[in-house]
Amino acid sequence: MKHAALSPSRASDFRSCPLKFRFRVIDKLPEPPSTAALRGTIVHSVLEHLFDHPAPERTESTAQALLHPMWEAHLDKTPADADLFNSPQERAEWLESARPLISQYFALENPSYLEPAGREQFVNATLPSGLAIRGIVDRLDKSPQGQLRVVDYKTGKSPSPRFQDGAIFQMRFYATALYYSENVLPARTQLLYLKDGRTLTYDPVPADVDATTAELESIWSAIRGAIDTGFQPQTGPLCNWCHFKEICPAFGGTAPEISADGVTALLTAERPTR
Repeated sequence: MKHAALSPSRASDFRSCPLKFRFRVIDKLPEPPSTAALRGTIVHSVLEHLFDHPAPERTESTAQALLHPMWEAHLDKTPADADLFNSPQERAEWLESARPLISQYFALENPSYLEPAGREQFVNATLPSGLAIRGIVDRLDKSPQGQLRVVDYKTGKSPSPRFQDGAIFQMRFYATALYYSENVLPARTQLLYLKDGRTLTYDPVPADVDATTAELESIWSAIRGAIDTGFQPQTGPLCNWCHFKEICPAFGGTAPEISADGVTALLTAERPTR
């Protein structure tokens, strides 16, 4: 039976703005697609399928040759995305803008030396309280000694040190999910930023599992409370880019009534405990 789960992105949504979390997760209000996000999807697909090739063939030219096939494969599944562009030339220029990101990857790693244990791998886990958590790991490496490394590709710029909290939270989330699902704490987690060629590395320790578990439980408790008292907006600089600004009470808008079915579906994230 399908059930809900708390993901790192949705947990981050709630931390940044509870009302945005409600609109996205409970009400499932549509948002316009982003060409930047779409480019990230295609680049992720290229890097995923690069490892379909034997190690000696995992070169930049092989990866660049995958760009158009991965775009065509995406269109086969989601043909409406072709309409995001005003002209064929605009679409072609957009697709070409992915090439520097693919090239940058090879400045960060040599994939011919890697044999991933998992790619685009779902990690489903349940906290001791029964809260279900879920994430998708871009790549999972395993050493001959059984040590795990989590690798996540980012097509944007790396955050400055003062804004790294969100990135580190994501890595702690993955480490915690793998600990509860595989009974193994990853030795290393890495975010590869393809826009500016930087790597953010975080090596989790056992205390991180306890701290992240407590943090996720606190977030879930706040979500449960907001179901009864209301999901409040939290304003900040990112509001200028929020699609929901027009219906946000903080800016004079009127939020629609919360979806009762959405609430019911969300609460299935609470799994029975023995």
